[in-house]
Formats: sequence, C-alpha cells, structure tokens
Amino acid sequence: MTPDDLFGLHGKLALVTGGATGIGRMAAEGLAAAGARVMIASRKLDACETAAAEINGLALAGHAEAFAGDVGSEDGIDALARAVQARTDKLDILMNNAGLSWGAPLGEYPYKAWARVLTVNVTGLFHLTQALLPLLKAAGTREDPARVVNVGSVMGDREKSGSTYAYSASKAAVHHLTEVLAKELSGHGVNVNAIAPGPFVSKMTAFVTADEATRDKVGQSTPLGRVGQPEDIAGCLQFLCGKGSAYITGAIIPVSGGINVDTGPGLFDAAKS
Repeated sequence: MTPDDLFGLHGKLALVTGGATGIGRMAAEGLAAAGARVMIASRKLDACETAAAEINGLALAGHAEAFAGDVGSEDGIDALARAVQARTDKLDILMNNAGLSWGAPLGEYPYKAWARVLTVNVTGLFHLTQALLPLLKAAGTREDPARVVNVGSVMGDREKSGSTYAYSASKAAVHHLTEVLAKELSGHGVNVNAIAPGPFVSKMTAFVTADEATRDKVGQSTPLGRVGQPEDIAGCLQFLCGKGSAYITGAIIPVSGGINVDTGPGLFDAAKS
C-alpha cells in the first residue's frame, strides 16, 4: 500500500466554495496536487480565474477550473448547484468553505450582521449540501464514500474573540450540523467531516496576519508557536478526502496549532508560584 493509494485523488472531482483565497485556496491547491479536478467557486469570478490559473501553472497532478458562485442567497445556491450539475453527474468532494465574519462590541453589534453571517456560514452550507446530495450519493460507495468537508473554526469550540459573536455561533452550528449530517448520510456513501482552523493568513484575518510582526505575535499565542501554513490545510484535506479516511465520519479536526487544548493557566498554577 503506497501513500498514493491512501491519499491520492486521481479521477476525483471536487467543489471548493470560497476557493479563490485563504483556506479555500490552500485546500484547492492541495486537492489538485493529489490529482483531483477542482472546481473553484466564489462570488468574484475574476479571483477564481486567477486562483485556477495559478494552480494550473504549478503543473500538479490535477487541475483547477473556475466559475462564479454565491451561497449567500437561495437564488445563488440554486444557480451554483445548476452550474455544477451542468459539468458533472457525480461529485466526489464538496468543501463548504465560503464564509464571512463581522466584529463589533457588545451593545453595538448590528442585527443585519448577525443575519448575514449566519446566512452564509450555516444556511448556505446546509442548502448547498442538500442541493448537491444526488451528485454526492452517485459518486460514493461504502468502500470509498463521497466526502463533505465543512469549514468550522476553533472559535466554534473555544471563546477566543468576544467581538465576533455571530461568527463564533455560526461555527459552533457548523460543527453540530456536521455531526447531524454525518449520522444521517452514513448509510448513503457520503462521509461528512469538518476542520476547525486556528489562525491562518487570509483576507478574513488580514487585520492580524497581514503584518509580519503582528502575525508572529498571533502565532506565538498558539501552543505550537506559529500561524498555520498552506501545507497544514492541504495535508488535512488530502487525508480527509483520500481513501485513508474512508472509515472516518462526523469528526471535527482541529487544525489550530493546539488552540483546541489550550485551556489557559492550570487550576493550581497560582498556588505554585
């Protein structure tokens, strides 16, 4: 048994929402490196085309293609599902990565922000998965299931930023929904897992990761002492989508540098000092 037997994705078709930048872009490149044909979708077609061209310029085993897609409305989800259905009758991998955040102090958090974040991060994820279920079921078998990988967050498990109320709540919902769907689809050849990333360089975290000095400070606050790198996401996706994870469903994988086990000072540390 070779690494390619366990983690190769040759002949597999993947859809990555929000795949033009950030964690989605890292995942798309990792999937293509393992041999997959990767469809990159986001609201900005030009950004998707740029990302696909960059990935294809790396001469990887797989390749990428771009099209526009918006999971922030019912019409957008329907249009995205139709675009995928026009390209294939089977879908091996769906990565629900598209998401947004909003920060504001308690007492000033806008109603519209809460609604918008939950709509994209939770409602869009659920309804796109539901719309593409026939394609996922057509691709999956008991021995090699289709894969749904949802993007949660370490903030869905740990309180790390009080000003992002809707984001943290939405990611907790993503984690729970992942377990619900994993149970419901377990007999249909579809495995459902999630990743819970910590700090990675992206547009969403640009306010703390764009500057190298600030990024280093953020990294030092994690148990492993650094922010995440593209290969951290790529490797995790290759594992979750490859044959080696065929017996795993309903898992929430922390890709967080150990933040998931960072509970603060020990209970009796003060007495020892």
